[in-house]
Amino acid sequence: MKLAGLKSVENAHDDSVWAAAWVPATNERPALLLTGSLDETVRLWSPDELTCVATNTGHCLGVVSVAAHPSGVIAASASLDSFVRVFDVDHNNTIATLEAPPSEVWQMQFDPKGTTLAVAGGGSASVKLWDTAEWKLIASLSIPRPEGLKPSDKSGNKKFVLSVAWSPDGKRLACGSMDGTISIFDVSRAKFLHHLEGHFMPVRSLVYSPVDPRVLFSASDDAHVHMYDAEGKSLINAMSGHASWVLCVDASPDGAAVATGSSDRTVRLWDLKMRAAVQTLSNHTDQVWAVAFRPPGGTSEQGSGRLASVSDDKSISLNDYS
Repeated sequence: MKLAGLKSVENAHDDSVWAAAWVPATNERPALLLTGSLDETVRLWSPDELTCVATNTGHCLGVVSVAAHPSGVIAASASLDSFVRVFDVDHNNTIATLEAPPSEVWQMQFDPKGTTLAVAGGGSASVKLWDTAEWKLIASLSIPRPEGLKPSDKSGNKKFVLSVAWSPDGKRLACGSMDGTISIFDVSRAKFLHHLEGHFMPVRSLVYSPVDPRVLFSASDDAHVHMYDAEGKSLINAMSGHASWVLCVDASPDGAAVATGSSDRTVRLWDLKMRAAVQTLSNHTDQVWAVAFRPPGGTSEQGSGRLASVSDDKSISLNDYS
C-alpha cells in the first residue's frame, strides 16, 4: 500500500484549515471534498482537480468541524460560534441551524443510515444526538466520571468531549475526551457501556474500522495511535512514530490501513497487518488537522482510492491511495 501525491492547493482558505470530509457521490455528481476553516467559510472542491466549486458563509467564527450525510445531499458545519449549520450541498440552502449553547461544538458525525447527527459537546461533557428528519434534539449522552474519582476531584472538568465516531452498524457511539478516556455508548438505549483506557492526553479523533465493527482507532496528543477492541474493552495495539500530537485519524475503505495527521506536520500511513507506519508524507508546513479517505462508490474508476489532508498552512493535499 502506498500514497502518491496527486494535487496540492496552497492558500485553499484565507486561514488555517481545521476540518475536512468527503461528501459521497450522488447520481448527478462525483464525490466532493468539504473543508472548513478558521476564515469562517466552508468550501467544496471537485475530487481530483481540487477546483473550488462553492464557498459557503454563514458562521461568525472559525469552522472547527464538517460532516457529510451518507446520501451526499446534505452536510453540516460546526463553528466556534456554538452553531451547527445544516445545508443542501448542491445549492447551499440552509436546512437547519442547531444551537449548542452553552457549549462549543467540536467534532460531529452522521450515523451510517443518516438518521442521526452526533455532536461532541465540548465543555458540556456530553454528546448531543439530533434527529435528521425534523432536526430535533433527541438525546444527550453524558460522559460519566471514571470510577474512583471523588466528586471533589479536579479532573472532573477534563471530561470535555472532543471527538465522536459511529460504529459501521450504527449501534455504538465512541466519544474521546480531554483527559484521554474514550467512552462507548449503546445508542438505541442511550446507555453508557464502558471506558477504553490507555491514553493520558486528549483524544482528538476516532474512527471505527469499516470492515470490523468491534475495532476502533484513536489519535491522541500523547503521540500514539491506538487500536482497540471496543466491545472487549481491550487495547489491541499502540502505534507510535509521530513526533508530536496526533490530531486526526481515518481508516481506508478497504480496512487495511489508517492514515494520521499530526502537529509534527506529517501525514503517516499505517499498515494494520504490520501494525506500523509504512509511509510518511511531509507535504504540509504546519500541523495537519484532518485526514479523510474518499468513500468508495460513484462514477470514478473503482479502486482509485484518495486521501485528502488539510493543515494550519492553509493548504489541501490530495494523494492517490493504492
